[in-house]
This record gives sequence, C-alpha cells and structure tokens, in this order.
Amino acid sequence: MHAPVLVLKDSLKRESGSKVHHANIQASKAVADIIRTTLGPRSMLKMLLDAAGGIVVTNDGNAILRELDLAHPAAKSMIELSRTQDEEVGDGTTSVIVLAGEMLHVAATFIDKNYHPTVICRAYNKALEDSISVLDKIAMPIDVTDRATMLSLVKSCIGTKFTGQFGDLIADLAIEATTTVGVDLGQGLREVDIKKYIKVEKIPGGQLEDSKVLKGVMINKDVVAPGKMRRRILFPRIILLDCPLEYKKGENQTNAELAKEEDWEILLKMEEEYIQNMCMQILKFKPDLVITEKGLSDLACHYLSKAGVSAIRRLRKTDNNRIAKACGAVVVNRPEELQESDVGTGAGLFEVKKFGDEFFAFIVDCKDPKACTVLLRGASKDLLNEVERNLQDAMSVARNILKNPKLLPGGGATELTVSAALKQKSSSIEGIEKWPYEAAAVAFEAIPRTLAQNCGVNVIRTMTALQGKHADVGNEWIGIDGNTGDVVDTKERKIWDSYNVKAQTFKTAIEAACMLLRIDDIVSGIKKKQAPAAGPTPPKPKAEEEGDADSEQILPE
Repeated sequence: MHAPVLVLKDSLKRESGSKVHHANIQASKAVADIIRTTLGPRSMLKMLLDAAGGIVVTNDGNAILRELDLAHPAAKSMIELSRTQDEEVGDGTTSVIVLAGEMLHVAATFIDKNYHPTVICRAYNKALEDSISVLDKIAMPIDVTDRATMLSLVKSCIGTKFTGQFGDLIADLAIEATTTVGVDLGQGLREVDIKKYIKVEKIPGGQLEDSKVLKGVMINKDVVAPGKMRRRILFPRIILLDCPLEYKKGENQTNAELAKEEDWEILLKMEEEYIQNMCMQILKFKPDLVITEKGLSDLACHYLSKAGVSAIRRLRKTDNNRIAKACGAVVVNRPEELQESDVGTGAGLFEVKKFGDEFFAFIVDCKDPKACTVLLRGASKDLLNEVERNLQDAMSVARNILKNPKLLPGGGATELTVSAALKQKSSSIEGIEKWPYEAAAVAFEAIPRTLAQNCGVNVIRTMTALQGKHADVGNEWIGIDGNTGDVVDTKERKIWDSYNVKAQTFKTAIEAACMLLRIDDIVSGIKKKQAPAAGPTPPKPKAEEEGDADSEQILPE
C-alpha cells in the first residue's frame, strides 16, 4: 500500500461536490431571507449598526447589504448583485436578491438527484430568454411628456419605500429633477446624468413638505466679505473661474535677496499690480458675481467689492460645473482668456439665505437649467438619509423611463405572467432540461408570494387565486395590491414597474444563480499573520515591516 500523497497543505480547507453546492445555496438563501421582508409597500425596516456606531435605518435592499459584513464567499457575490442592480437601474435591488435566492433554492432538489449543474444552468438560461420575450410581449409604451402617468409610475416605485407616505412629494421631486437635467442626444435618446448634475442637499430642520427642486443650484457657501458684498442680486452676470485670484506663490521656498529697501516696496507693488490687473480683466465684463474654485486674496476681494461684485471662493469643482450648466456660463481657466460668451446670464436670482446656523448661496430661477439641486428638509439626520436614498431610487426610475418608455405591470403580475408562460412552454421541451426549466418557472412566483407574505394575507389562497387567473390568457395585469393584499387589476390601481428594471432584475438574478451553481470546489487557505491559537506569535519577517512602513508617514530624522 502506497503512502497517501499530500497535495494540499494542512492549513488548506477543501470542500467539493454537492457539499459546496448546498453550502452556496444555503448562504444565498440566508441573504435572501434577510432582505425578504423589505419587499413591497408593507415592508419592514432594518436597523443596522455600523462599525463606527452610526445607525442606518432603511429598507433599500442595496443599503442593507452594503452595511453587512459577510464571511461566506457565495453570500458576498449575492451582495454584488444588488450593487450592480443599484448602479445599472437604481431600483429592484430587493427583488433581484429574492429571485436569485429562490432560483438557487429550487435547484437544490435537482442537485440532490445528481443532475449536472450545467444542465440546470442551460435550462435556466433558456428560461431567461423566454421570460425576456414574454416581457417584450406585455410591455406597454407610455408617453414621457404626460406628467400624470410618470407620477403614478414613480409613485409605485416609491410606494415600497419608507417615504411612501409622502408619496406625491418625492415622486414630484424626482420627476422634476430628472426632466430638468435630461439632455436629448438625438434619435429619440435621452441622457440623464443623475450623479453629475443633480445634487441632493440635506438640511436638517423644517418639514419634509418644504423640500423642493430648485431651478438652479444651491451651494453651502457665503460671499467672501459679507458686510461689503451684495447678498441678493437680480439677473446676475456670473463669471466662473478655476484659478486663484491671488499672487502666485513660489513653487517651493524662494529666497529673494534685496539690496535696497526700495526694492522691497517695488516687490509689494508688483504683487498688487498683478492682482489689480487680474481683477480689472474680470471687471471689464461687468459681472455681478465671481465664483472661483481656488483662493481669493484680501486685495482681490477689496477690488471686487469696490466694484460692487460679489465673490465666492473655494467652491467644489463639481458644484462649479453644476452652476455652469445651470446659468449657461463657461468655467474659465485664466482671467486673460475671458470672453463675453463665457459670462453666464441665465440665472434669475442670486441670493444668500440662512438655514439653521449656516449660510447657503442660491443661484435660482434659471432659464432652461441643465443642472439642479434638490433641497431636502426633515426632522432628523436618519430620516433625511433614508429620504435621500428613496429619492435616488425614484430618480433612477424616472431616468429609466425617459431612456426606455415602456411599462410592465407591478404587484407581482409580471412575474406570474412569465411563470405561467414558462410553465406552458415547459411541456414542449424535451429531454432532461424540462424539469429545471419548470422549476425556474415556479421560482418566479417568489416575488408575488413574498409580497403576499408581507401584507399578512393568506398566502396559499392568494397564490392559488393568482395562478388560476394567470393560467387563462388575457389576465396579464392581475397582481397583488401590496397595501391590502387583495388580488386586483394592477392597470386600474396604477401599480407599474419600468421595463428596464424588470428585465435587468431577471437577467442579473438568473445569471448569478447559474454562476453560483457552477461552483463545485471551494479551497480556502488560511493565510493569516497568525493562525488563531497557534501558540506564541512567530517572529515577523523583516520584509513585512519595510512594506508596511510606506503606509505610515516616515518622519524625517
């Protein structure tokens, strides 16, 4: 008998075969269960304590998973799912996890029966293609310019969120903001850049009802010299700079040796003249407001305030770009290069207001602004953070509709229709793939089922009623009203979902399920600095410390 051959080190753990599959499936189901209760309008909130001791109260799937610290690799990849979903379409983060968890759950029985994972994956992919074609069939185009339809759509998206009770308010804000910054690319395409051109400013205090979308920009800055400069200007001419209005300092320490005392005065005079020239070049254009991203010296401030020009300094680059978009100015790099066309004249009012104990500068009432600020007021920080998250989702939904104006029924109706269609089709599929295909069809029912659970109605009765309705053709719009749990026509109740979100949810969920099923081996080597309970710590190798030294600042001797 030969001695056993050791291939892997002792410290490595290797699991393979069905054990891994089951572990993965269970991990993903655990993640799905955490989030399951946050689906739908009657959803629960989760309270998370993060490492710093801060509290996050939310029911946004992505926000919850972002805060979790997971050990299991499969569970980590589930978290990635909701992140992708959030970045791609901004909504449906919860459904994607629930769906993927369910897809894996139904696959477990096949793995027990020794099906090969690729067979299951093949069936799932086929189911995915068919489900997308079903979506295309039942999708219904809408008119983007019709405000009421847009409102009901965005509202159904936010209905599931915490701010559902302020329904119209947030939906209004979202639609207004996204339609403001939408840019037509021609060929009927619209590009809406939420990150760059919509700024959400949260100011604690006041009521939620005071929140509004400004036709322009708001920045957390006051004018440089509050006493001397005007704080309210009608129809200001705005110049945006990204250069410092102060004397250029030497790059590193420069020593100038002066022989005579007069030379010193000449030096000072040169500095003054340099600044004066810069200011004169700016004042040539008779601006009312000068905004720079860099510093502004006292002297420059004096020249500008003497000419009755208000100035704001050290503005964030992103804010400057927003102001440029809003009032039609061009950000100029050097005062010498200013042209009349660079001056922004689109704003109707510049005003500095005080909220709480901070000053905010408003540049509002712009003609056709391409950037805007959403001003959120609310009682507490936590509340504002949650409202902001919901607003992000709402704006993403509004953006998706602007990009692809097609609707699907909400309230689980889409999933049930897809499920019914796949069940019918499964009878025509030959070979071993038929069963996983049918299981995928059943898995789609997880979404309406969870909705029913969260409403607290009799799940089995509701589901059988729904399945019965969907078995007949022409009932595609029958779903669950998430508030009451009744079986209703979602078209009448205006429960919609956007096509982009649904399609993306299905694709992400099924592809992820396939990926996790394909894993058949997990090798985990424990390469820690010190294995836990391994006796005294081994002496640290020298190379390590030198490598670590870079991260700390090396102090000069």
